[in-house]
Amino acid sequence: MSTAPQPIAVGAEPPPLETLPRPAGPARHPDRTKPKRKPGQAGGRFAVLNGFVDLTLRRIDPTAACVWLVLYRDTKPDGLARTSQTDLARRTGRSVRTVYAALRKLERLGLLIIVRKGGLNIGATIYRVRAAPE
Repeated sequence: MSTAPQPIAVGAEPPPLETLPRPAGPARHPDRTKPKRKPGQAGGRFAVLNGFVDLTLRRIDPTAACVWLVLYRDTKPDGLARTSQTDLARRTGRSVRTVYAALRKLERLGLLIIVRKGGLNIGATIYRVRAAPE
């Protein structure tokens, strides 16, 4: 007796596929469901990003938006971002003078607070990044 698969005749219905047993995984407990969010409600960092896009992005120029996004990406859990203007210029593809102007604009709009000014032999500037002015 041969176990090799036999060809199916033209117009014939193929046999049913063999089902493989499912691997045993962790069983879900019915009481341990994730709490459902309300529609349109994002949590954590996405809430800040959504707020920036919805409320602020249309009011600022593209360079300021790029600088804000890089600073926001660098923001630590304590809410502070630490980077130099040279690094911002390199990462956004803009000149240092253009980045400086964008930082001043963001600060004037209330989207950025300079916590500690950096400099030579001092280190990078520390910023507090906000999604919308208060």
